[in-house]
Amino acid sequence: MPDRTLLVADDDPGLRESLERTLTREGYRVLLASDGRAALERLQDGAIDLIVTDLKMPGLTGLELLRAAKAIAPDVDVILLTAFGTVEEAVKAMKDGAYDFLTKPFRREQLLKLIDKALERRELIERNKVLQQRLDDLLRQGAIVGASPAFRRMMMLVEQVASSSATVLIQGESGTGKELVARAIHERSARAGKPFVAVNCAALPETLLESELFGYERGAFTGAAGRKEGRFELADGGTLFLDEVADLSAVTQPKILRVLQEGEFDRLGATRGIKVDVRLVAASNQDLVQMVKERRFREDLFYRLNVITVHVPPLRERREDIPMLAQHFLRVYAAKNNRRLDGLSDDALKRLEAWAWPGNVRELENVIERGVVLARGTQVDIDDLPPEIAGATPLPEGVVSVRIGTPLAEVEQRLLDATLAATGGNKTLAAKLLGIDVRTVARKLERWEEERSADEPPPAPAPEQSS
Repeated sequence: MPDRTLLVADDDPGLRESLERTLTREGYRVLLASDGRAALERLQDGAIDLIVTDLKMPGLTGLELLRAAKAIAPDVDVILLTAFGTVEEAVKAMKDGAYDFLTKPFRREQLLKLIDKALERRELIERNKVLQQRLDDLLRQGAIVGASPAFRRMMMLVEQVASSSATVLIQGESGTGKELVARAIHERSARAGKPFVAVNCAALPETLLESELFGYERGAFTGAAGRKEGRFELADGGTLFLDEVADLSAVTQPKILRVLQEGEFDRLGATRGIKVDVRLVAASNQDLVQMVKERRFREDLFYRLNVITVHVPPLRERREDIPMLAQHFLRVYAAKNNRRLDGLSDDALKRLEAWAWPGNVRELENVIERGVVLARGTQVDIDDLPPEIAGATPLPEGVVSVRIGTPLAEVEQRLLDATLAATGGNKTLAAKLLGIDVRTVARKLERWEEERSADEPPPAPAPEQSS
């Protein structure tokens, strides 16, 4: 594949030069490194598509280079060159993420075939990333989907807080869409033209999380071959979203507090502070109040984060949104899988509405993707659903289910919506069934429609057409 850059690291100058000649003749751009440390510096500069490295080198071994490469550039594959006696070590390296290995001496054709396969894999990963980005864009355009009273109440608060600069804490169960709510706050704010940067605090170990958040200077620790900007710097002028904030360590919490109080932080290894203008939006599926009581979360940081709280309702509390969400995900995944589907059958939809959805919207999305893949007809049917959902008992006809503690105004709205659905939209009949005047029904519907229109975001601008 032309225009690909290969990094060759070997302490044998004869082999380096031989590989350079061979690979250059094949049309590759070749960078050379005499040892692992030099290779790491080359990798730090970026624009490397594949690494070919000797396993045994002085200073930084090929295995250590592999591990560093996977931390710095996870998509860059590594091919190891090894002597016969170190094959066991090469096999271990495969478990650490090496693409493959060759035993010296090897034939030119073996190496070229292996490189070609590795680069084909990288190209496939890059294509999938582009496709995933397009899918993410589609999801973001309509992922804040819903019309239920609980959903609209949440979105009214989102609209209110978006225009402020206040720190927001988003609370909700796993899979409810807390990051999407954070994006909605950002996109409706004056910072919309600036970066939205998301960090999952639970996904990174403490030491790596600090370097990701605050960045580091060259030489701050072993392997820090150059200066790196942290997420706070990348989000300057925009919004930083800290997901799973309850997992912040006791060491990191006071550093976050300092940024909130002073708008300043220190890169690891730096001697001067850096000023930033960042709006912080945090999210958690844990009870932070209880964690504060148990001294597992700093009280002062909690109050700084909890200026405004947005509660994202679980899907079981907004069942009216299930058909709309299901249809939305069906359109997205039908397009992704090149399927022509009309929608969901009535039986399938009834089972979806009856399920408790412990995994919330994320679980629904996965179920619909599965249904799209397995559908044999023009609709996703009950047989295309997971067995536990296909076997769910449908909710009785004419029953409206609400949890204890649901606001009375929401109960009223849900009951009227369900009654109108049962009467085919006949307001007179609905009023008779509910024992109220038809004019009362009309006034309530008019008021709710006004509230719904006020909640709806402005239409997204049409994408630019490339010539």
